[in-house]
Amino acid sequence: MPRYEYRCRTCDDTFEVSRPMAESSAPADCPAGHADTVKLLSAVAVGGTSSAPAPARAMGGGGGGGCCGGGGCG
Repeated sequence: MPRYEYRCRTCDDTFEVSRPMAESSAPADCPAGHADTVKLLSAVAVGGTSSAPAPARAMGGGGGGGCCGGGGCG
């Protein structure tokens, strides 16, 4: 279930609420009971691996050349 971050305008506390996406725009009271809250915009970090193949190099289709790109670094 997604977590949404809010800030209370009365006590300036920030808190999170877990709720379904269908209720993402519903108001949330702060833990201290204040109703004057605002939903914060949170950055989402996405990690993992991709199953898509790596793109080929523009010049020559890959392999060789450049420092540590297949050439002899010395």
